[in-house]
Amino acid sequence: MWRRLVEPMGLLFGQAAQEAIVQGCALPLHNGGTAFSMVRLIEGETVAGPMPVSAIPHTWLPVVQRLVSPVSDAGLPAGPLVMGILNTTPDSFSCAGQHFNATHAIQAARQMVHDGAGLLDIGGESTRPGAAVVSPQQEWERVGPVLEGLRQSMPAVPLSVDTRNSFVMERALAAGAQVINDVSALGHDPAALPLLADKNCGVVLMHMRGTPQTMEAHTHYTDVACDVVRELGQKVEAAVAGGIARERLMVDPGFGFAKTQEQNVVLLRRVLLLANLGCRVVFALSRKRMIGALTGVADPAQRDSGTMAASLMALPLGNPLLRVHNVASMAQGMRVWQGVQDG
Repeated sequence: MWRRLVEPMGLLFGQAAQEAIVQGCALPLHNGGTAFSMVRLIEGETVAGPMPVSAIPHTWLPVVQRLVSPVSDAGLPAGPLVMGILNTTPDSFSCAGQHFNATHAIQAARQMVHDGAGLLDIGGESTRPGAAVVSPQQEWERVGPVLEGLRQSMPAVPLSVDTRNSFVMERALAAGAQVINDVSALGHDPAALPLLADKNCGVVLMHMRGTPQTMEAHTHYTDVACDVVRELGQKVEAAVAGGIARERLMVDPGFGFAKTQEQNVVLLRRVLLLANLGCRVVFALSRKRMIGALTGVADPAQRDSGTMAASLMALPLGNPLLRVHNVASMAQGMRVWQGVQDG
């Protein structure tokens, strides 16, 4: 199914996009405010184009339709959202120990919501390269008090839990989480897929090869952008076959996970290929090593400006979730982009 991919190009926004669609020289990207006027057609390793959308062969129209059809909201508010990161770990690469105390985490969460976070993502296990493994029980002891405190104090704010363990997933959903964000795309714990198939939450499937401990040995790709989309597509199909409705699924290309610096840059440059999956996209670039390499900023906590610039590249996809540490900065950048492009 994923041998054929369409890469949208020649983007148009706002009134220009609508006029081009009416004139037949552009197509709406996921039926949103962005349109694309050019494409590249990719079949296996063969690439045709760039070509205008009017020149797309009839046999490719079913594939093109994946880019035109609306993306489900996965049970979350429509439109782009800033997703605030709450790491309750002592060894996070960026904010180690900052939210390890539940009281501090809840205070930080309130500030994030005030600054513009549309949802919060709570994690109790570090997934940085070479991170130490913690037991599911330890993970829940970190996440549980924060999740329960937030649900009581801010009942209207959507909450996500970043976990790959069914033990934590089950307890998090019972405590009021609305999204499960799994870096293993349900590949780590065999009990995760049947558990989530029986629930009604949103599910994020992230691209990664290997594990956080071994992923740096799995960076051989033929074409990193196409390979990531195809491998994520297989994860989406497996989740659907296992009983999770497609409209509940979101995808994360996994920047920094089993990818070199050069591959991360290529993946970011060609991010619109993710539109082939027909799922809402989670963009998790915040303060990562690739931002440091591009900017020369060594301290992860000082990479928020670079994070914002990179994250804005997801906005043409319509309904992305921008997962960041600095919510205020990202929310401001997102509003400016929307104000200019949507007019």
